[in-house]
Parts: sequence; C-alpha cells; structure tokens
Amino acid sequence: ANDALTVVVNPQNTWARCLSVEELKRIWEPGSKINNWKDVRPGFPDVPLRLYGAGTDSGTFDYFTEAIVGKARASRSDYLATEDDNVTVQGVAGDRGALGYFGFSYFEENKSRLKAVEIRNPKTGQCVAPSVQSAQDGSYKPLARPLFIYAKGSSFKRPEVQAFLGFIFANEAAIAKRADFVPLTKAQLKRAKRYYLLSVRTANRS
Repeated sequence: ANDALTVVVNPQNTWARCLSVEELKRIWEPGSKINNWKDVRPGFPDVPLRLYGAGTDSGTFDYFTEAIVGKARASRSDYLATEDDNVTVQGVAGDRGALGYFGFSYFEENKSRLKAVEIRNPKTGQCVAPSVQSAQDGSYKPLARPLFIYAKGSSFKRPEVQAFLGFIFANEAAIAKRADFVPLTKAQLKRAKRYYLLSVRTANRS
C-alpha cells in the first residue's frame, strides 16, 4: 500500500495552512531552537510552538526525518515522542500552538479534531494536501511513502506463502482501505506482481 505522512495542527491554527520542507526542516532539525510560530515565518503570530511526533523506534520517525531533515533519525529531541499516535492526537487537539505528524490513517480518523497542513512540493512549488489522490499521483512530496511486505527469498517456493501473497494481490485495495492506507496504483500492483513471479522462479531454481 501507500501512506501519506501527515503534518497536523490545531483547528484554531489559522496561519499555517501550508509549510515548506525548509520550514519543517528548521523546526525539526537537531539543535533547533524554534519554539514559537513567529520564528517559523515572518507574519506568523507570537504563539508557543509545541511538538509531537513518532517515537525513535518507529519507521515513521525514520522516514519523516530522512524526507524532511535529509538524514534518517536526525531530529531535535525536545519534543513529545510517542509510539501511540493517540497521544499526538490529544496533544495537538488540546493546544492551539501544537504541531505533530503521523500516518494518514490517524488524520482520517480524527478529522474533526485536527487540521492537516499542506506541504509545498519542492519541485512544483504548489501546496498539496495529503489525500489518496496526492499520495498515488506523486504530487504529495516528499511525505508520500510506499509500504512493503518483506519475505525471506527461499520462502517463495512454499505453497502457503504463494497462497498468502496471492490473496494480498487479489484483495490489496480492500485491505489498504480497511487499514486506512492508500491502495496501490495499477502500475505499482503490476510491478509488485512482476517481482513476485521473479522471486518464485528464483526460489524454485535454488
């Protein structure tokens, strides 16, 4: 499936409609001293900025830091780090100046309590909101990400593994939607099936 990491603010935040990667980097990079919205961009109000985000053992943390800061696991440490995204939801929903990030599904589940920040596409300069469409068409850069299933190469010769992956291929859109992720595009699904068949042939030759 796909995901669209979502930067969220409090609904009372009327100024941070769209943020650039550079602005997010200055907020989140190691050693950052930005603790007030007025320091993020001229014209932003004098409101304390409090941060919430993924815990350091999370793949979301790795991806966000690499995409925004430029290096995986490079992040300021003075934020509320949690493996429980509900903590981020509660924190941002209860603080006018808060900002946090997590997977698209948690925003979808809490639309009434949070507001998603649009991200300025570094190539086009357009502000793009996280959505199924923007995650699939590549416009939500750089926070759209693919999600993978990993299997040991030799296991592809086992009929139960083939049956399991066959079930996933036949039902991936329904599975993704049920889990509040973004389904694969037709091109992604075609490519995944091609690599799967190649893995089966390789395993059977070994």
